[in-house]
Amino acid sequence: MPLASPMRYRIHHEIHYTYSQPVELLPHVLRLRPRCDGSLLMHDFHLQVTPDPLGIADLYDIEGNATIQCWFASALVDHLVVKVASEVETLRSNPFNFLLEPWAVSLPIDYPSSMLGQLQPYLSDRRFGSDRLDPTLWELAQTLADQHHGNVIGFLGELNQRIHQECTYEQRETGDPMPPGITWRQKRGSCRDLAVLFMEACRVVGLAARFVSGYEVGDPDCLEKHLHAWVEVFLPGAGWRGYDPTQGLVTADRHIPLAASSLHQQTAPLPGAFRGRGATAAMTFSLQIEAIAS
Repeated sequence: MPLASPMRYRIHHEIHYTYSQPVELLPHVLRLRPRCDGSLLMHDFHLQVTPDPLGIADLYDIEGNATIQCWFASALVDHLVVKVASEVETLRSNPFNFLLEPWAVSLPIDYPSSMLGQLQPYLSDRRFGSDRLDPTLWELAQTLADQHHGNVIGFLGELNQRIHQECTYEQRETGDPMPPGITWRQKRGSCRDLAVLFMEACRVVGLAARFVSGYEVGDPDCLEKHLHAWVEVFLPGAGWRGYDPTQGLVTADRHIPLAASSLHQQTAPLPGAFRGRGATAAMTFSLQIEAIAS
């Protein structure tokens, strides 16, 4: 059987902040550079920031995400504009092209102690700061695990489909994700709400999972695009593998990750601050994703 051809995309992403009165910009961190790994190749990347930063530094954070730090002169401004142009090639057409370690095909996974130490941040429920798990979330995860007799891939596929089929997607541009138990009881949420629900259900049964922010190609005829969120689960023998409960998909060549973390806050695309008494900020954005010949 011939291998599927790689997909290539050109991405234009602009973020505009306007301030109600002149402010002094404090340092900002940009998480807008597509990840470059075994499933994604970046061919081109251009960044334009207005006003011109005093300095720019390319960095890697503690979880290996490529970030860009910008700092500014102590001048008053009424806007901040960030424009990013990227060209990437996706290399993974088959998301199931892997072999799990024999000891990792069934729940609960008995991780080797060295691996367990490395995965601990992705197993702990630190986002909601409580040792008492929402019983609704526990029931969801344990029921699905029992239905599939502990089979890891069966559990993940069923969880992905249940959230996709039973929860109504709601677009919400800003704000923290809802607690996962509330999302499941209300059966609705934004992509980040559904991602956190999936992530925490995985952690209930002992699967290491992390939150991912990035781009999803979507319908090429739909001009309106938004940043997207999904989840990556660590599968021994397969590495980190993506699941998108909003779309009901296992991620492959139509998802372009920007940042991944055990904490969703650490994937925000443009965290930063400003100094100005009583000033407020308003944000607008535009995003285009175009498929091009590879």
